[in-house]
Amino acid sequence: MSASLPAVHLKIARRSAHPWIFQKMVDKPATRLPNGTVVDILDRDNRWVGRGFYNGHSRIALRVLTTDPTETIDADFFARRIDRAVALRRDWLRLDDVTDAYRLVHAEGDELSGLVVDRFGPTLVLEFFAAGMFRFRGVIQDALSRHYPGSRFYWFAEEHVQKQESFDCRAPEPPPAGVITEHGVRFRVAPGSKHKTGFFVDQRENRRLLTAFCAGKRVLDLCCNTGGFAIYAKALGQAAEVIGIDLDEQAISLARQNAHLNQVQVRFVQADLFPWLREVLPGGQRFDVVVLDPSKQTREREAIDHALKRYLDMNRLALQAVAPGGVLLTCSCTGLVREEMFLDTLRRAAHQAARTVQVLRLSGAGPDHPFLAHVPEGRYLKAVFCRVW
Repeated sequence: MSASLPAVHLKIARRSAHPWIFQKMVDKPATRLPNGTVVDILDRDNRWVGRGFYNGHSRIALRVLTTDPTETIDADFFARRIDRAVALRRDWLRLDDVTDAYRLVHAEGDELSGLVVDRFGPTLVLEFFAAGMFRFRGVIQDALSRHYPGSRFYWFAEEHVQKQESFDCRAPEPPPAGVITEHGVRFRVAPGSKHKTGFFVDQRENRRLLTAFCAGKRVLDLCCNTGGFAIYAKALGQAAEVIGIDLDEQAISLARQNAHLNQVQVRFVQADLFPWLREVLPGGQRFDVVVLDPSKQTREREAIDHALKRYLDMNRLALQAVAPGGVLLTCSCTGLVREEMFLDTLRRAAHQAARTVQVLRLSGAGPDHPFLAHVPEGRYLKAVFCRVW
Protein backbone atom coordinates (compact mmCIF):
# COMPACT_ATOMS: atom_id res chain seq x y z
CA MET A 1 0.00 0.00 0.00
CA SER A 2 0.94 3.60 -0.53
CA ALA A 3 1.04 5.60 2.70
CA SER A 4 -0.24 8.65 0.82
CA LEU A 5 -3.35 7.01 -0.66
CA PRO A 6 -6.69 6.30 1.01
CA ALA A 7 -7.74 2.65 1.12
CA VAL A 8 -11.08 1.27 0.02
CA HIS A 9 -12.17 -2.17 1.22
CA LEU A 10 -14.16 -4.77 -0.68
CA LYS A 11 -16.92 -6.88 0.80
CA ILE A 12 -15.65 -9.82 -1.27
CA ALA A 13 -12.53 -11.79 -2.03
CA ARG A 14 -11.09 -10.49 -5.30
CA ARG A 15 -11.27 -13.43 -7.73
CA SER A 16 -11.58 -11.54 -11.01
CA ALA A 17 -9.19 -9.53 -13.14
CA HIS A 18 -12.00 -7.37 -14.51
CA PRO A 19 -11.22 -3.67 -13.96
CA TRP A 20 -14.76 -2.80 -12.88
CA ILE A 21 -15.84 -3.33 -9.27
CA PHE A 22 -19.45 -2.43 -8.60
CA GLN A 23 -20.80 -0.41 -5.72
CA LYS A 24 -22.57 -3.35 -4.04
CA MET A 25 -19.19 -5.10 -3.68
CA VAL A 26 -17.52 -2.15 -1.91
CA ASP A 27 -17.61 -0.96 1.71
CA LYS A 28 -18.39 2.73 1.92
CA PRO A 29 -15.28 4.59 3.17
CA ALA A 30 -15.56 6.15 6.61
CA THR A 31 -14.36 9.47 5.19
CA ARG A 32 -15.98 10.87 2.06
CA LEU A 33 -13.63 10.76 -0.94
CA PRO A 34 -13.96 13.09 -3.93
CA ASN A 35 -15.20 11.29 -7.04
CA GLY A 36 -12.27 10.03 -9.08
CA THR A 37 -9.83 9.76 -6.14
CA VAL A 38 -6.92 7.36 -6.66
CA VAL A 39 -7.09 4.69 -3.94
CA ASP A 40 -5.53 1.43 -2.84
CA ILE A 41 -8.00 -1.47 -3.01
CA LEU A 42 -8.05 -4.14 -0.28
CA ASP A 43 -10.22 -7.24 -0.30
CA ARG A 44 -12.34 -8.46 2.64
CA ASP A 45 -9.27 -10.21 4.12
CA ASN A 46 -7.34 -6.91 4.06
CA ARG A 47 -5.08 -8.05 1.18
CA TRP A 48 -3.95 -5.42 -1.32
CA VAL A 49 -5.43 -6.28 -4.74
CA GLY A 50 -4.99 -3.17 -6.85
CA ARG A 51 -4.97 0.58 -7.30
CA GLY A 52 -7.41 2.73 -9.24
CA PHE A 53 -10.20 5.31 -9.23
CA TYR A 54 -12.92 5.39 -6.58
CA ASN A 55 -16.30 6.99 -7.22
CA GLY A 56 -18.94 6.65 -4.51
CA HIS A 57 -21.59 8.14 -6.79
CA SER A 58 -21.13 5.70 -9.69
CA ARG A 59 -22.51 2.21 -10.18
CA ILE A 60 -18.90 1.31 -11.06
CA ALA A 61 -17.42 2.28 -7.69
CA LEU A 62 -13.86 1.22 -8.53
CA ARG A 63 -11.93 1.17 -11.79
CA VAL A 64 -8.75 -0.86 -11.32
CA LEU A 65 -5.83 0.66 -13.21
CA THR A 66 -2.96 -1.51 -11.95
CA THR A 67 -2.38 -4.68 -9.95
CA ASP A 68 1.34 -3.92 -9.59
CA PRO A 69 1.94 -2.61 -6.05
CA THR A 70 5.07 -0.74 -7.22
CA GLU A 71 3.17 1.23 -9.89
CA THR A 72 2.06 4.75 -8.97
CA ILE A 73 -0.88 6.40 -10.74
CA ASP A 74 0.82 9.58 -11.89
CA ALA A 75 1.99 11.35 -15.05
CA ASP A 76 4.57 8.63 -15.76
CA PHE A 77 1.88 5.95 -15.49
CA PHE A 78 -0.25 7.67 -18.14
CA ALA A 79 2.79 8.29 -20.33
CA ARG A 80 3.66 4.57 -20.29
CA ARG A 81 0.12 3.44 -21.08
CA ILE A 82 -0.25 5.97 -23.88
CA ASP A 83 3.18 5.07 -25.28
CA ARG A 84 2.01 1.46 -25.51
CA ALA A 85 -1.31 2.40 -27.11
CA VAL A 86 0.37 4.60 -29.73
CA ALA A 87 2.97 1.90 -30.51
CA LEU A 88 0.20 -0.59 -31.27
CA ARG A 89 -1.41 1.73 -33.82
CA ARG A 90 1.78 3.04 -35.40
CA ASP A 91 4.35 0.25 -35.18
CA TRP A 92 2.26 -2.92 -35.27
CA LEU A 93 -0.94 -2.00 -37.11
CA ARG A 94 0.85 0.63 -39.25
CA LEU A 95 -2.34 2.65 -39.50
CA ASP A 96 -0.48 5.78 -40.56
CA ASP A 97 0.11 4.04 -43.90
CA VAL A 98 -3.61 3.96 -44.73
CA THR A 99 -5.27 6.72 -42.69
CA ASP A 100 -4.80 9.74 -40.47
CA ALA A 101 -7.92 8.88 -38.43
CA TYR A 102 -8.07 6.07 -35.90
CA ARG A 103 -8.72 5.25 -32.27
CA LEU A 104 -5.65 5.94 -30.15
CA VAL A 105 -6.97 4.81 -26.77
CA HIS A 106 -9.82 2.32 -26.40
CA ALA A 107 -10.63 2.46 -22.68
CA GLU A 108 -10.30 -0.97 -21.01
CA GLY A 109 -8.78 -2.40 -24.20
CA ASP A 110 -5.73 -0.23 -23.57
CA GLU A 111 -5.97 -0.57 -19.77
CA LEU A 112 -7.16 3.01 -19.38
CA SER A 113 -10.70 2.46 -18.13
CA GLY A 114 -12.87 5.52 -18.64
CA LEU A 115 -10.93 7.11 -21.52
CA VAL A 116 -11.36 7.06 -25.30
CA VAL A 117 -9.11 9.05 -27.66
CA ASP A 118 -9.69 9.36 -31.40
CA ARG A 119 -7.28 10.98 -33.84
CA PHE A 120 -8.62 13.01 -36.76
CA GLY A 121 -5.56 14.37 -38.51
CA PRO A 122 -4.24 17.27 -36.40
CA THR A 123 -7.14 17.04 -33.91
CA LEU A 124 -7.23 14.64 -30.96
CA VAL A 125 -10.65 14.09 -29.41
CA LEU A 126 -10.85 12.85 -25.81
CA GLU A 127 -14.07 11.32 -24.49
CA PHE A 128 -14.30 10.78 -20.75
CA PHE A 129 -16.39 8.06 -19.12
CA ALA A 130 -14.96 8.38 -15.60
CA ALA A 131 -14.46 11.28 -13.20
CA GLY A 132 -10.97 10.03 -12.40
CA MET A 133 -9.84 10.17 -16.02
CA PHE A 134 -11.23 13.67 -16.33
CA ARG A 135 -9.16 14.77 -13.32
CA PHE A 136 -6.01 13.60 -15.13
CA ARG A 137 -6.87 15.27 -18.44
CA GLY A 138 -3.85 17.57 -18.29
CA VAL A 139 -1.24 14.82 -17.98
CA ILE A 140 -3.10 12.76 -20.60
CA GLN A 141 -2.89 15.64 -23.06
CA ASP A 142 0.80 16.12 -22.26
CA ALA A 143 1.49 12.43 -22.95
CA LEU A 144 -0.40 12.57 -26.27
CA SER A 145 1.37 15.78 -27.30
CA ARG A 146 4.74 14.04 -27.14
CA HIS A 147 3.59 11.70 -29.92
CA TYR A 148 1.50 14.20 -31.88
CA PRO A 149 3.15 17.60 -31.36
CA GLY A 150 1.11 20.60 -32.41
CA SER A 151 -2.21 18.74 -32.15
CA ARG A 152 -5.42 20.52 -31.26
CA PHE A 153 -7.42 18.98 -28.40
CA TYR A 154 -11.15 18.70 -28.01
CA TRP A 155 -12.70 16.88 -25.06
CA PHE A 156 -16.18 16.03 -23.87
CA ALA A 157 -18.30 13.65 -21.83
CA GLU A 158 -21.87 12.79 -22.67
CA GLU A 159 -24.47 14.26 -20.35
CA HIS A 160 -25.63 10.90 -19.00
CA VAL A 161 -22.01 9.97 -18.17
CA GLN A 162 -21.45 13.23 -16.28
CA LYS A 163 -24.61 12.55 -14.30
CA GLN A 164 -23.70 8.91 -13.54
CA GLU A 165 -20.12 9.78 -12.58
CA SER A 166 -20.98 13.14 -10.97
CA PHE A 167 -18.46 15.41 -12.66
CA ASP A 168 -18.74 18.55 -14.73
CA CYS A 169 -16.98 18.35 -18.09
CA ARG A 170 -17.33 21.60 -19.94
CA ALA A 171 -16.29 21.03 -23.51
CA PRO A 172 -14.24 23.77 -25.19
CA GLU A 173 -15.27 25.44 -28.42
CA PRO A 174 -15.25 22.73 -31.13
CA PRO A 175 -12.34 22.90 -33.57
CA PRO A 176 -13.12 23.75 -37.18
CA ALA A 177 -14.23 20.81 -39.32
CA GLY A 178 -11.31 19.08 -40.98
CA VAL A 179 -10.74 16.47 -43.68
CA ILE A 180 -9.34 13.01 -42.97
CA THR A 181 -8.27 10.32 -45.44
CA GLU A 182 -9.00 6.59 -45.16
CA HIS A 183 -7.77 4.16 -47.86
CA GLY A 184 -7.66 7.16 -50.20
CA VAL A 185 -11.27 8.18 -49.46
CA ARG A 186 -11.75 11.61 -47.90
CA PHE A 187 -14.26 12.61 -45.24
CA ARG A 188 -15.12 15.88 -43.56
CA VAL A 189 -15.08 15.41 -39.77
CA ALA A 190 -16.71 17.75 -37.27
CA PRO A 191 -15.70 17.01 -33.65
CA GLY A 192 -18.18 18.56 -31.25
CA SER A 193 -21.18 17.56 -33.34
CA LYS A 194 -23.64 15.14 -31.79
CA HIS A 195 -22.06 12.19 -33.60
CA LYS A 196 -19.79 10.90 -30.82
CA THR A 197 -16.16 11.94 -31.36
CA GLY A 198 -16.82 13.12 -34.93
CA PHE A 199 -16.63 10.07 -37.20
CA PHE A 200 -17.08 6.32 -36.86
CA VAL A 201 -13.52 5.07 -37.29
CA ASP A 202 -14.56 1.65 -35.93
CA GLN A 203 -16.14 0.69 -39.29
CA ARG A 204 -13.03 1.41 -41.39
CA GLU A 205 -12.20 -2.23 -42.16
CA ASN A 206 -15.85 -3.12 -42.81
CA ARG A 207 -16.20 -0.22 -45.24
CA ARG A 208 -13.21 -1.60 -47.13
CA LEU A 209 -14.57 -5.17 -47.07
CA LEU A 210 -17.91 -4.06 -48.47
CA THR A 211 -16.35 -2.64 -51.63
CA ALA A 212 -15.60 -6.17 -52.90
CA PHE A 213 -19.34 -6.70 -53.46
CA CYS A 214 -20.20 -3.38 -55.10
CA ALA A 215 -18.82 -3.26 -58.67
CA GLY A 216 -21.64 -2.46 -61.07
CA LYS A 217 -24.29 -2.99 -58.36
CA ARG A 218 -27.17 -1.00 -56.86
CA VAL A 219 -26.27 -0.16 -53.24
CA LEU A 220 -28.55 1.07 -50.46
CA ASP A 221 -26.97 2.48 -47.28
CA LEU A 222 -29.57 2.71 -44.50
CA CYS A 223 -28.70 4.89 -41.48
CA CYS A 224 -25.86 6.21 -43.64
CA ASN A 225 -24.78 8.93 -41.19
CA THR A 226 -22.11 11.01 -42.97
CA GLY A 227 -21.92 8.61 -45.89
CA GLY A 228 -19.07 6.26 -44.99
CA PHE A 229 -20.31 3.03 -46.57
CA ALA A 230 -22.12 4.79 -49.41
CA ILE A 231 -19.07 6.76 -50.53
CA TYR A 232 -16.74 3.75 -50.25
CA ALA A 233 -19.21 1.76 -52.39
CA LYS A 234 -19.03 4.38 -55.15
CA ALA A 235 -15.44 5.64 -54.88
CA LEU A 236 -13.62 2.33 -54.28
CA GLY A 237 -16.32 -0.25 -55.03
CA GLN A 238 -17.35 1.24 -58.40
CA ALA A 239 -21.05 0.72 -57.69
CA ALA A 240 -23.44 1.64 -60.49
CA GLU A 241 -25.88 3.44 -58.19
CA VAL A 242 -25.77 4.33 -54.48
CA ILE A 243 -28.53 5.71 -52.26
CA GLY A 244 -27.95 6.78 -48.64
CA ILE A 245 -30.80 7.25 -46.16
CA ASP A 246 -30.61 8.99 -42.78
CA LEU A 247 -33.06 10.90 -40.64
CA ASP A 248 -30.46 13.37 -39.35
CA GLU A 249 -30.33 16.57 -41.40
CA GLN A 250 -26.83 17.48 -40.20
CA ALA A 251 -25.49 14.01 -41.09
CA ILE A 252 -27.02 14.17 -44.57
CA SER A 253 -25.49 17.60 -45.14
CA LEU A 254 -22.03 16.26 -44.23
CA ALA A 255 -22.62 13.17 -46.39
CA ARG A 256 -23.29 15.35 -49.42
CA GLN A 257 -20.13 17.33 -48.71
CA ASN A 258 -18.19 14.06 -48.48
CA ALA A 259 -19.54 12.87 -51.83
CA HIS A 260 -18.42 16.17 -53.35
CA LEU A 261 -14.97 15.81 -51.74
CA ASN A 262 -14.53 12.47 -53.49
CA GLN A 263 -16.17 13.60 -56.75
CA VAL A 264 -18.73 10.79 -56.71
CA GLN A 265 -22.45 10.75 -57.40
CA VAL A 266 -24.44 9.42 -54.43
CA ARG A 267 -28.10 10.18 -53.81
CA PHE A 268 -28.57 11.09 -50.16
CA VAL A 269 -32.11 11.28 -48.79
CA GLN A 270 -33.17 12.66 -45.41
CA ALA A 271 -35.83 10.20 -44.29
CA ASP A 272 -36.79 7.68 -41.63
CA LEU A 273 -35.90 4.25 -42.99
CA PHE A 274 -39.26 2.68 -41.99
CA PRO A 275 -41.63 4.86 -44.08
CA TRP A 276 -39.05 5.17 -46.86
CA LEU A 277 -38.72 1.39 -47.28
CA ARG A 278 -42.46 0.83 -46.92
CA GLU A 279 -42.96 3.31 -49.75
CA VAL A 280 -40.40 1.87 -52.20
CA LEU A 281 -40.76 -1.87 -51.54
CA PRO A 282 -44.30 -2.29 -52.94
CA GLY A 283 -43.09 -0.81 -56.22
CA GLY A 284 -40.57 -3.64 -56.60
CA GLN A 285 -37.39 -1.70 -55.88
CA ARG A 286 -34.60 -4.05 -54.80
CA PHE A 287 -30.87 -3.53 -54.24
CA ASP A 288 -27.90 -5.82 -54.85
CA VAL A 289 -26.15 -4.60 -51.67
CA VAL A 290 -27.87 -3.23 -48.57
CA VAL A 291 -26.10 -1.80 -45.50
CA LEU A 292 -27.95 -1.36 -42.21
CA ASP A 293 -25.86 0.40 -39.55
CA PRO A 294 -28.19 2.08 -37.03
CA SER A 295 -27.14 4.06 -33.98
CA LYS A 296 -26.94 2.52 -30.51
CA GLN A 297 -30.41 1.39 -29.50
CA THR A 298 -30.03 1.44 -25.71
CA ARG A 299 -27.64 2.04 -22.82
CA GLU A 300 -29.92 0.42 -20.24
CA ARG A 301 -30.16 -3.30 -19.48
CA GLU A 302 -33.85 -2.86 -18.76
CA ALA A 303 -34.40 -1.75 -22.38
CA ILE A 304 -32.62 -4.63 -24.15
CA ASP A 305 -35.89 -6.27 -25.22
CA HIS A 306 -37.06 -3.02 -26.78
CA ALA A 307 -33.70 -2.66 -28.58
CA LEU A 308 -33.96 -6.19 -29.96
CA LYS A 309 -37.48 -5.45 -31.20
CA ARG A 310 -36.12 -2.40 -33.05
CA TYR A 311 -33.35 -4.50 -34.61
CA LEU A 312 -35.93 -7.11 -35.61
CA ASP A 313 -38.15 -4.57 -37.34
CA MET A 314 -35.26 -2.83 -39.12
CA ASN A 315 -33.67 -6.06 -40.33
CA ARG A 316 -36.97 -7.50 -41.54
CA LEU A 317 -37.49 -4.49 -43.81
CA ALA A 318 -33.83 -4.36 -44.88
CA LEU A 319 -33.94 -8.04 -45.88
CA GLN A 320 -36.97 -7.37 -48.06
CA ALA A 321 -34.97 -4.71 -49.89
CA VAL A 322 -32.18 -7.13 -50.92
CA ALA A 323 -32.45 -8.60 -54.40
CA PRO A 324 -32.34 -12.44 -54.47
CA GLY A 325 -28.71 -13.49 -54.18
CA GLY A 326 -27.68 -10.05 -52.99
CA VAL A 327 -25.61 -9.03 -49.96
CA LEU A 328 -26.70 -7.52 -46.65
CA LEU A 329 -24.29 -6.00 -44.15
CA THR A 330 -26.17 -5.55 -40.88
CA CYS A 331 -24.58 -4.01 -37.80
CA SER A 332 -25.22 -3.38 -34.12
CA CYS A 333 -23.11 -1.05 -31.99
CA THR A 334 -25.24 -1.67 -28.88
CA GLY A 335 -22.76 -3.18 -26.43
CA LEU A 336 -25.48 -4.73 -24.28
CA VAL A 337 -26.67 -6.78 -27.27
CA ARG A 338 -24.33 -9.76 -27.50
CA GLU A 339 -23.39 -11.33 -30.82
CA GLU A 340 -25.51 -14.44 -30.26
CA MET A 341 -28.53 -12.23 -29.43
CA PHE A 342 -28.02 -10.20 -32.60
CA LEU A 343 -27.67 -13.31 -34.76
CA ASP A 344 -30.84 -14.74 -33.27
CA THR A 345 -32.65 -11.48 -34.06
CA LEU A 346 -31.38 -11.70 -37.65
CA ARG A 347 -32.62 -15.29 -37.86
CA ARG A 348 -36.09 -14.26 -36.69
CA ALA A 349 -36.13 -11.28 -39.07
CA ALA A 350 -35.25 -13.60 -41.98
CA HIS A 351 -38.08 -15.95 -41.00
CA GLN A 352 -40.60 -13.11 -40.88
CA ALA A 353 -39.36 -11.73 -44.21
CA ALA A 354 -39.46 -15.21 -45.78
CA ARG A 355 -35.79 -14.91 -46.75
CA THR A 356 -32.82 -17.26 -46.31
CA VAL A 357 -29.67 -15.73 -44.85
CA GLN A 358 -26.26 -17.23 -45.61
CA VAL A 359 -23.69 -15.71 -43.24
CA LEU A 360 -20.41 -14.96 -45.00
CA ARG A 361 -18.44 -13.21 -42.29
CA LEU A 362 -18.82 -12.08 -38.69
CA SER A 363 -16.84 -8.92 -38.10
CA GLY A 364 -16.54 -6.09 -35.63
CA ALA A 365 -14.51 -2.97 -34.95
CA GLY A 366 -11.04 -2.54 -36.43
CA PRO A 367 -7.92 -3.64 -34.54
CA ASP A 368 -7.43 -0.10 -33.20
CA HIS A 369 -10.42 -1.00 -30.97
CA PRO A 370 -8.85 -3.91 -29.05
CA PHE A 371 -10.59 -5.60 -26.15
CA LEU A 372 -9.15 -7.67 -23.32
CA ALA A 373 -10.13 -11.33 -23.19
CA HIS A 374 -11.37 -10.88 -19.63
CA VAL A 375 -13.30 -7.68 -20.48
CA PRO A 376 -15.71 -8.73 -23.25
CA GLU A 377 -17.69 -5.49 -22.84
CA GLY A 378 -15.06 -3.86 -25.05
CA ARG A 379 -16.34 -5.84 -28.02
CA TYR A 380 -19.40 -3.77 -28.73
CA LEU A 381 -19.66 -3.68 -32.55
CA LYS A 382 -21.19 -6.59 -34.45
CA ALA A 383 -21.09 -6.59 -38.27
CA VAL A 384 -22.63 -9.52 -40.18
CA PHE A 385 -21.99 -9.91 -43.91
CA CYS A 386 -24.72 -12.13 -45.45
CA ARG A 387 -25.98 -13.40 -48.76
CA VAL A 388 -29.75 -13.31 -49.01
CA TRP A 389 -32.04 -15.60 -51.02
